[in-house]
This record gives sequence, C-alpha cells and structure tokens, in this order.
Amino acid sequence: MREHVRALPRLRTRFTELLGIEHPVVQGGMMWVGRAELAAAVSEAGGLGILTALTQPTPADLAREIERTRKLTEKPFGVNLTILPTITPPPYDEYRRAIVDSGVTIVETAGSSPEPHMEFFDRHGVRLIHKCTSIRHAVKAERLGVAAVSIDGFECAGHPGEDDIPGLVLIPAAAEALTIPFIASGGLCDGRGLAAALVLGADGVNMGTRFLCSTEAPIAGAVKRRIVEASELDTRLIFRELRNTARVARNSVSEEVVRILAAGGTFPDVQPLVAGGRGRRVFEDGDTEAGIWSVGLSQGLIHDVAPAGELVRRIVAEARDTIEGVTELFAGGPPRS
Repeated sequence: MREHVRALPRLRTRFTELLGIEHPVVQGGMMWVGRAELAAAVSEAGGLGILTALTQPTPADLAREIERTRKLTEKPFGVNLTILPTITPPPYDEYRRAIVDSGVTIVETAGSSPEPHMEFFDRHGVRLIHKCTSIRHAVKAERLGVAAVSIDGFECAGHPGEDDIPGLVLIPAAAEALTIPFIASGGLCDGRGLAAALVLGADGVNMGTRFLCSTEAPIAGAVKRRIVEASELDTRLIFRELRNTARVARNSVSEEVVRILAAGGTFPDVQPLVAGGRGRRVFEDGDTEAGIWSVGLSQGLIHDVAPAGELVRRIVAEARDTIEGVTELFAGGPPRS
C-alpha cells in the first residue's frame, strides 16, 4: 500500500520463532474456506496459512490439497483438525495419518481436547496449536504438552464458549496463566488489533473474518460484500439455551433459530435450519439467507476485499506504525494524526 513504503521488517515473537515464520499473523482454519490458494497466499507473505482438514471429503483429498499448497509456497503452513462429537465421527486417525504422511509439522486442533491425538502427533514431530475459549482449557492444553495455544475471545466467529469473556480481559489473563506461546483471536482484523494483542501479552493473532474478505477466499463475492457492508451489530448468538453458543451472521435463518429456542424449542426443532449443507450453500452460491454462517464482530472494521498477502503486509505495517505512534507519546511528541 502507498502509505507503507518503508521496508517491512520481520516481526519476531516467541510464536514466530517456534514455527519458523516471519510474522505472527495466522489465517484461521475455517470450514469450507481453508483451501490451498488462501493458505499459500498467507504463508507466502510471511504469515501462517491454515488448511482445514475436514473441508476435504476424505483423507486422500486432504493429502492432495496439501500437495497443491506446496506447489504454491515453500513456506510453512498448517492444517486445522477440528474434533467435535458427532453421530458419525470422521475418520480422525486417517486424517491424522494423511497430515503426517504429507510432511506437515504444524497442526491446529479445536473443539474437544487434543489429548487423544497428542501421542501420535508428538511421535511424528508435529507441533500442536490448540484453540481454546477459556483460561482453564488453555492451562489444561499446556499441561498436556501442546506447543502453543490460540485463545478465542467472545468477539470471535463460530463458537466463543460460554464464559463471554472479551479479548481485553482474556488476552492478559492468558498471558498471566500460560508459559508457552499463545496467539489471540476474536475481534482482530487489522494492525491496531495486532498491536493491541502484542501489548496485552499475546505472541500473535489468528484472524478468520478478515481473511474471509480476501481475494483468495473460496467463497462467493456476495458474501464478501455482505461482510464489508455489515456493522459490528450484524451478528447473532445462537444455541445459547443449549450451552453450545455460536456467533453467526444476522439473517432470517439465525433470527428464526433464536426465536424458536427462546420460546422453549429444542435442537430437533432447529436442526433443519442449521444443517451444514445450507451454510455451505451460502459460501458457494452467495445466497446469504440460505443458512447460518459464521462471522465475527470484527466485520464492523472491515471495509474492503484485498489479496491475502497484501492483508498480511498491511496488518504488520499498521501494527508497527501504531506501536511507534504510541511510543512517541512517552517521548513528549504530539500523537500521530
């Protein structure tokens, strides 16, 4: 960008040193979104791109997607493996094997405890980043031996947990409780957010909604435009009564889900509305009223669609300028306009 003409130095933190990346900016592992083009673009710019394992129909498809990513970048990237209780669980052991057989050494786990997967990944030299929504879960993950934690504030898209603790408190609380590197997510989409997270004690940031609005994100342009046009008020919390809270876009479907559950409905009453296939159609067809789809409060701060690599560079440059501007206040100079 024209306003950032200075050379961009590498931004070193414990997280970048752990993983051998240039900048502590991670692209969230988003269902249906974390594919080769996006992950490679983020990694090529010095961040950490993430493929989403379960976006791929089979472990063999995941192996092919990993190979596609390798053809686009020689820099490190990771794979997200979300572990959730389901009626018909995916073959997690086969997905794990596809990951290690493909030579990937960075895995982000989310959902249930990573403990059943720890021994296998550790034996194959894989460093685990476990996503948590509470300090108690983060501390347990550290005790289990994960290499790093990703801590999700209440502002995040998807499942923010049930504690409702925003990042301004959750990030410094994590810094006090953990000894391993950790990154922050939820409400973060620009360099000001990266600077704030670093000052609060995090070693980097994880951004999902921001990278939804990237050129390489494999979703319909209508969805990206909807995010750009939306404000921080345009999300809904669903499943609160079921203690499985999820933050999704405000639309006719999410409003109906909230109405039914608030009136005493149960999950079977809303199951047809929240089917994953309907959410996938939103991303593929661009019909933002077709189903529920995850988006974070940070959409209120997103004003454009840009190449993912440009976003990484812009975020790092803005973080540098933000921190330098605040430092000047202590030198007695006037604040930057």
